[in-house]
Amino acid sequence: MRSESLEVLDVAGLHSALGRCCDALEGAAPELNALDARLGDGDLGTTLAKCAGNLRELLAVPPATLEALLKGCAQACARASGSSFGTLLAVAFLSAAKTVGQRDALDRDTLVALLDTVGQALSQRGGAVPGDKTMLDSLAAIASALRNAPDLAPPALKAAARSGAQGALDAFRGQPNRIGRARMFAERSIGLDDPGMVAVQRMVQAI
Repeated sequence: MRSESLEVLDVAGLHSALGRCCDALEGAAPELNALDARLGDGDLGTTLAKCAGNLRELLAVPPATLEALLKGCAQACARASGSSFGTLLAVAFLSAAKTVGQRDALDRDTLVALLDTVGQALSQRGGAVPGDKTMLDSLAAIASALRNAPDLAPPALKAAARSGAQGALDAFRGQPNRIGRARMFAERSIGLDDPGMVAVQRMVQAI
C-alpha cells in the first residue's frame, strides 16, 4: 500500500508545471477569447496570455521555495489586470501560498486541502458558490477526483485531475451560468462551456 505522505509536487515540479501552463494558456488564447465572446467581453484569452507572459519573467529567475514561487505567481497575475479572472488567479495563488507555508513539497492530501482553501478564497472574493457554473466547480471536481483516487502515484493523480476537470465541464454544460457577466445570457448559456472552466481544464491538461 502506498504511503499517504507520498510527495507529488515540489518547487522544481511546480516550476516545470508553470512553464507548461504558460505554453497552454498562450496557445489557448484564441479559443478562450472566442468562448468568452459568447458570454462575456471576449478578452479572457488575452488576459491569460498576459498572465503567462508575466509568469515567464518570474520563472526566468524563480524563487527557491514553494511559498515564494506561489506568491510571485500571485503578483504576476495581479499585474496583468484588465480582467476579473486575472484578479481571481492572483487570489488563488496567494491563497495557495498561505496554505503551503514552509512546506518543501505537497502530498495528495495537502494538495486537496489547498484546492479546497483556494475555492473558499475565490468564493469570498468573487461571490460565486459551487453550482454557479464557474471555475469553482472545476476546482471542486478536481479536488474530489484527487481525494478519491485509489492510486497515489503522480501519473495516476494527474489522470484523476484531468478527469475531474473534464467531468465538471460535462456536468455543467447543460446548465445556465448563474453569476458574472455570463448570467445575463442565462438560457443562452445552456449548452455552452464556461470559458473559465475551459481555462482551468487547459491548465490542468498542461500540468
